[in-house]
Amino acid sequence: MFLQRTAVTAARRVAVSPIVKRSFATTFVRSQWIGEAAPSSGSNEGKIKKFQDIKSESDLIGPGAVPGTVPTDLEQATGLERLEILGKMQGIDIFDMKPLDASRKGTLDNPIVVKSFGDEQYAGCTGYPADSHVTIWLTMSRDRPIERCPECGNVLKMEYVGPEEDPHAHDHHHDAHGDGAHYEGEPKTFADFIKPEYR
Repeated sequence: MFLQRTAVTAARRVAVSPIVKRSFATTFVRSQWIGEAAPSSGSNEGKIKKFQDIKSESDLIGPGAVPGTVPTDLEQATGLERLEILGKMQGIDIFDMKPLDASRKGTLDNPIVVKSFGDEQYAGCTGYPADSHVTIWLTMSRDRPIERCPECGNVLKMEYVGPEEDPHAHDHHHDAHGDGAHYEGEPKTFADFIKPEYR
């Protein structure tokens, strides 16, 4: 047993030299701009439109990078991401990402207003004063725009700012499935299922 341990320890201490002194992998750089500087990524300056020049969806397609360079976010972004980047470059917050008003507690007479482009909006309440309880997520909709936090009583109200008629709306068939999951009016709670004699 003692001889086995010393043999293993001695084997660990022996410096092992590699069989091959040099690896076979090589790296080389191929450049078509030998003797001259590669073009900078800022050479697309004339092709990039400003925020106020955006008129249609085709204006939201980036010019791409100059061949042989890595594109920046501004050069490769398209659609809403491009619109957001162009707006931020000029100090415009197009998605209104500032936090909700936490300087006061919302009441039914003076609720905290949450703007929404969609039919439904989620907002997290952390209480008043801020961070006085864990985040409780509240769901507001066009049918039920006012919601109250069950923990602190803070009242939030959704203000719909989107288009009046949405051509892409998928709610054309109310309760078309017949499963009862799509109800009208207030949502049901367990209190609705208590027998009248126990109320």
